[in-house]
Amino acid sequence: MGRAGAKDWDLLPLIVEGDWTFVTRNSIDFRGEASRPGEKGQYARVDLHAGLICLNGPDGMLRNLQIELFAQALRELDADPDLVNQVLEISLESAGELRVTRYALPSD
Repeated sequence: MGRAGAKDWDLLPLIVEGDWTFVTRNSIDFRGEASRPGEKGQYARVDLHAGLICLNGPDGMLRNLQIELFAQALRELDADPDLVNQVLEISLESAGELRVTRYALPSD
């Protein structure tokens, strides 16, 4: 789409208007702090969206790990494809296990 390097606030209108589910490894900028999702971040001001998928791993996460986290997200979507106004987070835990979290954003 020619948007590489675009600022988060420039991407958000394209994502929402296109009714796209957005996948990011930049979770904080889009959902806010993990302890207070939706308080800040680009999705804090969005009333209706097609979903946000956050792939959480170490800084400098390599492509193979991103693919592994995304594959888990796809398995989760096979089981429950509705992400309207939801965040699906796939996180690599320190023990090497994947943690899956799904919640409403904005919160009900």
